[in-house]
Amino acid sequence: MNHIKSLKLSAFAMLVLAGCSATVQAQVSTSKEFITAPAAVVKKAPLSENELKRWSHLDLIKDSIPGMSVDKAYAELLQGKKGVKVIVGIVDSGVDIEHEDLQGMIWTNPKEIPGNGIDDDKNGYIDDVHGWNFLGDAVHENLEMTRIVKKADDGSAQYKAALAQYTEKYEEALQDKQQADFLMDVHNTIKKELNKADYKIEDLSAITSTDPKVARSKAVMTQIFTNAGPTFNPEEELKEYSDQVEEQLKYNLNKDFDGRKIVGDNPDDIKNNRYGNNVVFGPDKEKALHGTHVAGIIAQIRGNNLGGDGVATNVEILTVRAVPDGDEYDKDIALAIRYAVDNGAKVINGSFGKSFSPQKDWVYDAIKYAAKKDVLIVHAAGNDGYNIDETKNINYPNDSKDNVKEFADNLITIGAINKSYGETVVASFSNFGKINVDVFAPGEEIYATVPNNKYKYLQGTSMASPNAAGVAALIRSYYPKLKAAQVKKILMDSGVALPSTVVLGKSENPGEKPAAVSSVESSKTAKMVNAYNALLMAEKMSKK
Repeated sequence: MNHIKSLKLSAFAMLVLAGCSATVQAQVSTSKEFITAPAAVVKKAPLSENELKRWSHLDLIKDSIPGMSVDKAYAELLQGKKGVKVIVGIVDSGVDIEHEDLQGMIWTNPKEIPGNGIDDDKNGYIDDVHGWNFLGDAVHENLEMTRIVKKADDGSAQYKAALAQYTEKYEEALQDKQQADFLMDVHNTIKKELNKADYKIEDLSAITSTDPKVARSKAVMTQIFTNAGPTFNPEEELKEYSDQVEEQLKYNLNKDFDGRKIVGDNPDDIKNNRYGNNVVFGPDKEKALHGTHVAGIIAQIRGNNLGGDGVATNVEILTVRAVPDGDEYDKDIALAIRYAVDNGAKVINGSFGKSFSPQKDWVYDAIKYAAKKDVLIVHAAGNDGYNIDETKNINYPNDSKDNVKEFADNLITIGAINKSYGETVVASFSNFGKINVDVFAPGEEIYATVPNNKYKYLQGTSMASPNAAGVAALIRSYYPKLKAAQVKKILMDSGVALPSTVVLGKSENPGEKPAAVSSVESSKTAKMVNAYNALLMAEKMSKK
């Protein structure tokens, strides 16, 4: 499922987003030395607008912001160096390949003649010039648990678990609907009182009405603004939240809805694999928001004074549309991975995930296929604030059949951090686990491309994954002889250490912060991806 969706619902349901911390710990470095030694750093002021738009590229020492030191890497390590082109597969909701800030960064199939209606490269996909759309004109879809529950009760453990989770999710959705209706009423009350829709927290102080409804609405909206941060837009984001709740009930959890019938394939037959079309942003370009944002994090043009900057400069984005507004089908993901691999991708980003995977073996086989072809798959850990080492919280796809032992060495799972280094640096929404999460990357308030030449702040492990994938692409561009497994090892081992103790996940009680624990509980490495360190390690490893 699109990770942004579950995050938005969760964030508003709790009326809480990650806050800021004034004092941070950091890792000290000098030029071209590995960032290792701890020291104290104090952030003296809030982030400027420019810092906020680019925080994931900044440096913990120089800027006191736990970015990936991307700017430092370009300035000190990559000047004058020429890398090879790296194809990055984006398996997602689609990408607006016409976006102004992605021009020149889009993969074009050299073996296909555009628009001639012929499968020139004989790969089974006609006119797949910039990738493939396995969803055709489909947009909305059930959650996997809904699809399982819709089938007859076969007495299996999977059916029972799906039914239990479906029942819980449906009740939550009904509560979310009440919450959304309440918040929209609050917003409309404030709009009427201020006589404008575009307002900020400072505007609320102008409201002096003693009407109980107005006073309550002012208090609620003040709390939301305080918790949500400076980029919060009530008109836009409350409407998004309300729409998402409606879509959950109308599509994701609706047992009478069948989103697959317009695709025209049999989703339970992996051999029925010639379906979809070549329109890689889908039937409604606006619905390609998530994939376009992911693509921008990796590849939006650096230094052109448009939007934000991408992590990697020498890349081509290959789009495979396989993630609907709901849970992806295992078949689509398996075929999408294979398509990207067969068309030259050396890095594949997967900012999606779900809690049930009936045909997970198809995806496992695709991951193994990518491993044989030396392709790194970068996957988002998920946004539930769960310990995904626990069997009940598995986030598919993964690279372990028993949730412990990996069957492949080419899949890396990424959790999310926010922009304030300290005990709360791990984003509260981020899944974690010292077995099944490998490393963390920036995932809160990330500024990047969205359809129709627009830009937006989004957050989630969906954003952390492409930040890490961008660094992977940098390594593969400048050190192309390194294998996928080596790149994974570099991303993990070269990271900057998290603080010794961190807060993980969310409390079951709204407004209550979980106790801090040892950072070794967070992931395999207890580290954050760092481009500068990664390139230094790649240089050293390439000489062995």
